[in-house]
Amino acid sequence: MGGGRKRGRSQRRHFKEERENVWKDNPKRPPAGAGGGEGGEGGWQPFATENPAFEDYYKGQQIVPEEEWDAFMSMLRKPLPAAFRINASSQFYQDIQSQLENDFRKSLETEVSDEHEKEAIRPLPWYPGNLAWHLNFSRMQLRRNQALESFHEFLKQENEVGNITRQEAVSMVPPLFLKVQPDHHILDMCAAPGSKTFQLLEMIHQSTKPGMLPNAMVVANDLDVQRCNLLIHQTKRMCTANLIVTNHEAQNFPGCSLAKFCPETCVDESKPQRLEFDCVLCDVPCSGDGTVRKAPDMWRTWNIGMGNGLHRLQVEIAMRGIALLKVGGRMVYSTCSLNPVENEAVVGEILRRCGDSVELLDVSNELPELVRRPGLSTWKVRDRGSWVGTYEDVLHYRKKVISPSMFPSGKGATDSCTVGGSDVVNINVVDAVMNESGDMVEGKQETKIATNGSNNGDNANTEEIKQDESESGKVPRRSDETSDSTSIRTEHSSLPLHRCMRIVPHDQNSGGFFIAVLQKLSPLNESQVVEAIKGGGSILKDSALNRLNGPGSDKVLSEETSINQQGVDDSHVLNEQKNKDMDNEISEDRSSEEAKVIVAEVQNDQASKRDKRKSQNQTRWRGVDPVIFFKDEATIRSIVSYYGIKDSFKLEGHLVTRNPDTSHVKRIYYVSKSVQEVLELNVKVGERLKITSLGLKIFERQSTKEDSPCTFRLSSEGLPLLLPYITKQILYASAIDFQHLLQYRIIKFPDFVDAKFGEEASALLRGCCVVILREGHQDVESIGMDPNAIAIVCWKGKTNLCVMLTPMDGKELLDRISFRFGLKIPKIDDGKPSLKSDGSDEQPDGGDETVDPECVPESKASDMEISDFKEAE
Repeated sequence: MGGGRKRGRSQRRHFKEERENVWKDNPKRPPAGAGGGEGGEGGWQPFATENPAFEDYYKGQQIVPEEEWDAFMSMLRKPLPAAFRINASSQFYQDIQSQLENDFRKSLETEVSDEHEKEAIRPLPWYPGNLAWHLNFSRMQLRRNQALESFHEFLKQENEVGNITRQEAVSMVPPLFLKVQPDHHILDMCAAPGSKTFQLLEMIHQSTKPGMLPNAMVVANDLDVQRCNLLIHQTKRMCTANLIVTNHEAQNFPGCSLAKFCPETCVDESKPQRLEFDCVLCDVPCSGDGTVRKAPDMWRTWNIGMGNGLHRLQVEIAMRGIALLKVGGRMVYSTCSLNPVENEAVVGEILRRCGDSVELLDVSNELPELVRRPGLSTWKVRDRGSWVGTYEDVLHYRKKVISPSMFPSGKGATDSCTVGGSDVVNINVVDAVMNESGDMVEGKQETKIATNGSNNGDNANTEEIKQDESESGKVPRRSDETSDSTSIRTEHSSLPLHRCMRIVPHDQNSGGFFIAVLQKLSPLNESQVVEAIKGGGSILKDSALNRLNGPGSDKVLSEETSINQQGVDDSHVLNEQKNKDMDNEISEDRSSEEAKVIVAEVQNDQASKRDKRKSQNQTRWRGVDPVIFFKDEATIRSIVSYYGIKDSFKLEGHLVTRNPDTSHVKRIYYVSKSVQEVLELNVKVGERLKITSLGLKIFERQSTKEDSPCTFRLSSEGLPLLLPYITKQILYASAIDFQHLLQYRIIKFPDFVDAKFGEEASALLRGCCVVILREGHQDVESIGMDPNAIAIVCWKGKTNLCVMLTPMDGKELLDRISFRFGLKIPKIDDGKPSLKSDGSDEQPDGGDETVDPECVPESKASDMEISDFKEAE
């Protein structure tokens, strides 16, 4: 199915080393294959699972009742059981369920080793349809236990081809609360590594009849380019035409709005076009301490500065998500952190800013079997080793680090945001943040905050991003600082934060997670939009225009902030807005060198947008190939004629390419109608979306020594979509011949068991063809129309058929049909069909599907970490 397996080995080793580096500091790590038990041979000691600052903080926050504290900490010190989810849109999902129930569940009965579990594997009771499974083994046990070897290989293979996704159980929860429907537009704001995105794609395809494209669409966004590559590979296993992958800061995700105005009357002539979303998944960067069971290095690195430093960014991302949400739509805010400063405090700030426009929903009746706890209504903030219960009690010199929104009441939030005449200071909120899987993400998340112009502003901002050394134990507390949380005054939030939910590990042997479900009841009013632009004190020089162009932005906010939303005709307004932003950014106390840098940066940005009417062959995004609608009618006619594609399958307007040289297109992608509409809008508004990947690869240029009537072959990824509409170049093979094709990959026509099949194959036109599995005495006319038919792409040469499928996909498909029909897979020997062709012209180039290099921004496809990330969540 998905491509790119040929390049996986080196990247798999690289990614595996990166993911397991928590053990590098331990010189007594056991060798591969050795037992992992404490006190085992070799004297190996388990990784340290102690952090007094962690325990002190969460005891003070009363995250769990005192009587449960020991159980809570005991569970946190245990390895996290693995979990996975079956892809219900896969044509083999019922076979996989049957294999789990009847084979593995019984064979692994004797391997139960956890006193908390009675079964080796079991379905998660709260996940619909028995599609998610919990294992009584950690990832390390799966790798090292010889008795689990076959099961581990099964998991790896099925994950690689997209039939299952290995993902932490609690990470599967947030998409379920979005209530996805078949026609929804969905935004995943911080999507990498992509397990939740894949889950959303499963939902929209599961709700649609097989062989039909859903009207829904998913936009998956991530800030980091390399993580976008990971996201692309993860989602390509789905083989979907309903996905767009973008590369933006989540808090500055661009608004694509277009309204036509009559110059004489200044009245709308048509309904504005606007990119809005029915569902928004806002799984923000967080400290990730809920993943401590899976990432034991967190015990060593955790400190209070991680959560406090991310709070403002989390608020900004969430507010941007609300702005992009349709009225009536749902947004799920989630973190893999237990910290109320990253959780309840952020939700409370959203509700205060949005007022009656947003409601925090009570979803206690949804997923009733999921054990969850209500959100907190009171909490404290820890700063430099001492507890603070109200913003008024924050030391004066720390008030630029600790914001009012961190506290239950949120009082003083509006006073702390000074915009007019403020100094703008660049800061790095965090040097490394935790992603949804608990892995540390290198790099810095840059943002800007507004200060009141005091001389000590820079020092205060620097303190915000430093790790709290007194919390981590590196620096002793001052004598005047206290950790006694009972002696300080605290606040109680009047907001219904109990409707949030916190999942704690010892309730159901899982990781920790926080989820809040919000619904947009009405458009944000003028003051709320202005507040969203300010971002709680942030002035991002490229964000004001993007935010104003978001939903609800067609209103004129003020004389200073209004812009003319006329698509490509707003270049003069763009320049004016940029000049104003530039004036705000250059403060009097900045050095002349800093001012020059900012001026040059803004001028370069202006120059890149002067020509809004650029052709489709260009792109405004450096290092990213443009998205171009494929309109070569001669090529399209030859494809339609060669494969006999029915008129009911619409190609016009649905084919795109990423190659700016239209005469040398190598790959053609198919996009759904919903994606097509977004692409057209994006072109009209000046390509505000930085698109790194989209669509489903359906045709690929094929070169051979002898010309074929059609220069484009079918792609394995696109075959399931196109199969019901193909009428030519089709063969129907018996189960045994289909099995031989998968096993030997190249077979001469006389060597097929069914001699008639060999004759039919030799009679086909030279080039690409489709071989469909004929089950029993099925009518061949009905097989082709069946969207669940099992089929593969082959190449018909002079003397043989060659399978054009990756070895991994071929092996998985071979296992599936062998399981379904009870066939035995014989060993290859000299008596079996030849594996060699009569000439090099018999085997086409690219016989194995590979990853698409055209979709990868600023890096080669071979640089993608594409294999062992499967356990990232």
